Amino acid sequence: MNEMDLLTKIEGLEKAIKEHVDFADQYKTTLADTKQELVDYNKPELTTSQAEAIERAVEQAVNTFGFTDTDNFEIDYSLDYDGRVQCESHEFINGDDLINNIVDKVCNLFKEVEDEKTNE
Repeated sequence: MNEMDLLTKIEGLEKAIKEHVDFADQYKTTLADTKQELVDYNKPELTTSQAEAIERAVEQAVNTFGFTDTDNFEIDYSLDYDGRVQCESHEFINGDDLINNIVDKVCNLFKEVEDEKTNE
């Protein structure tokens, strides 16, 4: 092979690699979409009005939670240079209560039934 043949072969191989990369990207996109379809396959359907009801229930649960109740927080106080008391740090410690409040409000929107048993 001479130099021109080798350069032509290199150019052809680079072009083939680029084309296959494009195909691989298409396959990756299709694979990701198909995986998402599989995840969504067994999800129950939710109507727009049901989604809005859930949103209102969550909003109600959050709005009725006692964020102003200092017992829901762990607060560390300190004195500043002027001798004033200041909040050094605070941490929300009753996340479980908030979660339970939200879950209760959302679950009240549905009638609970037993799961269907599958034969395996």
